[in-house]
Amino acid sequence: MVPNEDTQYLGIIQLLLHFGWKWIGLITLDNEGGERFLQMLEPMLSQNGICSAFTEIVPKNINFLSMGEIIDLYLNDIPVFMNSKANVVVIYGENRSLARLVGILIVRILIAPTDAEFEEMTIARKVWIMTAQIDIALFTFQKMFHMEVLHGAISFTIQSKQVLGFQEFLQTIHPSGANRDGFIKDFWEEAFDCSIPNAHGSNKLRQSCTGEERLESLTAPFFEMSMTGHSYGIYNAVYALAHAFHGMYSSRTNHRAMEDEKRFVLHHVKPWQLHSLIQRISFNNNAEDEVKFNEYGELAGGFDITNLVTFPNNSYVRVKVGRLDLQAPNGKKFTITAETIQWNKQFIQVPPFSLCNDKCRPGYSKKKKEGEKFCCYDCASCPEGKITNQMDMDECINCPKHQYPNKGKNNCVHKVKSFLSFEEPLGITLASLALFFSLVTILVLAVFIKQRDTPIVKANNESLTYLLLMSLLLCFLCSLLFIGQPNRISCLLRQTAFGIIFSIAVSSVLAKTIVVVVAFMASKPGNIFRKWLGKRLAHSIVISCSLAQVVICSAWLASSPPFPNLDTNSVFGEINVECNEGSVTMFYCVLGYMGFLAILSFTVAFLARKLPDSFNEAKFITFSMLVFCSVWLSFVPTYLSTRGKYMVAVEIFSILFSSTGLLGCIFTPKCYIILVRPDLNNREQLIRHKH
Repeated sequence: MVPNEDTQYLGIIQLLLHFGWKWIGLITLDNEGGERFLQMLEPMLSQNGICSAFTEIVPKNINFLSMGEIIDLYLNDIPVFMNSKANVVVIYGENRSLARLVGILIVRILIAPTDAEFEEMTIARKVWIMTAQIDIALFTFQKMFHMEVLHGAISFTIQSKQVLGFQEFLQTIHPSGANRDGFIKDFWEEAFDCSIPNAHGSNKLRQSCTGEERLESLTAPFFEMSMTGHSYGIYNAVYALAHAFHGMYSSRTNHRAMEDEKRFVLHHVKPWQLHSLIQRISFNNNAEDEVKFNEYGELAGGFDITNLVTFPNNSYVRVKVGRLDLQAPNGKKFTITAETIQWNKQFIQVPPFSLCNDKCRPGYSKKKKEGEKFCCYDCASCPEGKITNQMDMDECINCPKHQYPNKGKNNCVHKVKSFLSFEEPLGITLASLALFFSLVTILVLAVFIKQRDTPIVKANNESLTYLLLMSLLLCFLCSLLFIGQPNRISCLLRQTAFGIIFSIAVSSVLAKTIVVVVAFMASKPGNIFRKWLGKRLAHSIVISCSLAQVVICSAWLASSPPFPNLDTNSVFGEINVECNEGSVTMFYCVLGYMGFLAILSFTVAFLARKLPDSFNEAKFITFSMLVFCSVWLSFVPTYLSTRGKYMVAVEIFSILFSSTGLLGCIFTPKCYIILVRPDLNNREQLIRHKH
């Protein structure tokens, strides 16, 4: 007539998980029931991340031990029981389980030097979780010790409802009534501490009962006017048997006889004959509660979860705070109203903690302690790049790609988009340099155009000079494409425009160098190179060398063009908005081809550096190519070792510095002559030869 005992174990687990109690104590009996309790509960505890700090088993023969043996037994329990960090203790069993607690308390009081120390280590700082079997033992416990130590206890009790007319029935009970029996007389004398006279006289140790005593004047649990779970089970058991008998004798197939007065004669019924009938019974009692049994013959019901609230007069009440019913829909099988629970006053924080150690704060994760249960652990700070944003997390987790850990490693914050912008100092500086050198290039071009009829301008291949200055101007302006937030158009133009324009500039330098060499060789009488002189050679070199770079860039754009990309991993705390090169191989092919042209120009210019002064532009080209090659050779390792906007800044710097090297080394000497020493800008000075 009670639900399956195993249902309580599920309720205990749900209760512990609800309040986060992971470090608990167990008290049980040394019998088959206690052994089964441990066998069933301990695996469930482990599966749900809960550990038992201690397990106390009450001996079977505790009632036969001497007082000294009992005290020794309890003294051995005190260090574990009293000093344990487990603030929650689950008690299984009957009155002997509570008797063990009483014994520990008595011994603790006897050995406590001061009341203050006892208050500090009092057993009242425990949350007692009791199974339904202990329900009937509380009266005995109350008679032996003060009930306040159990204030705030949580217990599972058999579900019950109030039956109509039950309280009125109780009010009619009196030992002097017609239905008197020995039980009522004994209970009356015990409850009211008086004696009822009988034929043999009254008990001289007690005063006589006045007859005015009433059951409703008794405090719980001396007597409860409401129907308890156990009484409710007995009530339903009587009705279940009545329904079973009714079903048996109302069937035509059952043995039934009639006498002349048409009265039924009840044949003798064996108990086992009722088993199958009771199992199939389903009825509604007077409390409008459905009573039925499952396929195992067990009551299909659940348990109430009650909170024990005690009072100074040593009485108590049970307050229903939850319910456990496996027949209920999912999500409602276990319900509890935590805010209605009254906890023991000794707890500083409610609900109290019951953990082996303090919880790990956000930013830390659990670290196993060697040789201890898994509920005991240290807290280790999360490694770089990971966080924990909740208490007591097993492992640190990575932030999403668009976020990064904060300083405390307990939260993820959004990464800031990073790119080389025109608003920041670095971008402003590089843009200003690009515009400045562009202006210088325009001024140099204006000077050469204005002085186009002078010998020094005509002597150095006027058309190649203009082409070189225009390409250098575009190189300076091309660097502006690298500043600002990348988009699809800018990503397509950046490297390809830079590669083609620079190739034109270097090709112009190469053409000027080759023209110088050919002009010197053609100056000798009868030389075959005389017919190669002219603008056709220079233009052919520039067009052919530049066209090769155009082909490379076209293949790059056709196969795997650059595109805007968000890099969330390269720079901590930033989302790098960049241009993905698409094909890295093609990118280095563009750089490699420019390097090839530069090295070829440097080689030719170096070999021609000792030509006569009238054709001595080769030495300036040598210096310019030396600067150019030095810049781009140092560019590659620097470019590969930087990330984000600084990688872009390195490339802009390389473009500006190498272009400035070409502009300065080749055109500074000419501008000096044109602007500062115009006396040297004449035909006589330019036709001097070495002796």
